Amino acid sequence: MKEGEKKPGFFSRLTSGLRRSSEKLTESVSAVFTKRKLDAAAIEELEELLIAADLGPAAAMRVTDRLARDRFDKDVTDEEVKDALAATIEETLKPLEAPLDFSSGPRPEIVLFVGVNGSGKTTTLGKIAATLTRAGKKTLLVAGDTFRAAAVEQVSVWGERAGAPVEKREIGADAAGLAYDAVSRAQRDGFDVVLIDTAGRLQTKTALMDELRKIVRVIRKLDETAPHRVILVLDGTVGANAVSQAEAFLEASQVTGLVMTKLDGTAKGGALVQVADRFQLPVHAIGIGEGIDDLQPFDARAFARALSGLAG
Repeated sequence: MKEGEKKPGFFSRLTSGLRRSSEKLTESVSAVFTKRKLDAAAIEELEELLIAADLGPAAAMRVTDRLARDRFDKDVTDEEVKDALAATIEETLKPLEAPLDFSSGPRPEIVLFVGVNGSGKTTTLGKIAATLTRAGKKTLLVAGDTFRAAAVEQVSVWGERAGAPVEKREIGADAAGLAYDAVSRAQRDGFDVVLIDTAGRLQTKTALMDELRKIVRVIRKLDETAPHRVILVLDGTVGANAVSQAEAFLEASQVTGLVMTKLDGTAKGGALVQVADRFQLPVHAIGIGEGIDDLQPFDARAFARALSGLAG
């Protein structure tokens, strides 16, 4: 993923993708601060708006504290509020900015992808596989969602696109056994990276979460340090519900970082701030479209300014 500069035009695509989220924020801000002093009532109203926009209480309070410190009881423009919003989001997320870099990890580096049904998990795995193979990494894909034929087929298609082999089994096969065999193959045949898909599961389904724990246990029989990354893929359209999803997957599989997808189709992009901030999870990438290049390494400043409706 870490292959130099973003291609030209990414900020404009990010801004376009986050337009619904930024409009939800900025239109509300403009309504509050048209010809109005920043008094206690305005601060409280702004904080409620930011929480409603899925930023979460902690980030909302930091924005209003920043404004109150500098502008309390003075006239404030919506542009000043946007600037404060962007600065706070950037400060919150900059320490968590963590583009994926497979240049110096263990070999094979074993990566587990987790998330609920429909989050874009398998597509994210495929896009990362394509990036890795372009960079010359010998990559093995693992179709670990053995419950659904469509999921196995989807991984197979991505394997063909990426030019990477796929380890798979018949429908209903034991996912942990498949993961064990895949890691054994990768160790034997000199693969650089193993990307393991898992069944999409609701955080409320205890049996499936137990299966996820079993996959982790089985992999560790071959490499006690594995999986080296557990990437949680979150659907940007679910808003604040992403918090409960992250909580459950953190408990089940020790998530090490996150990717948020579908930010181009939602007014709830602020949820990324809330989840990353609350759990201090590194943010690897964001998805703003269906194409391979629409999954981009996370850039805290670009995200903050696009979400706040500011120019790059």
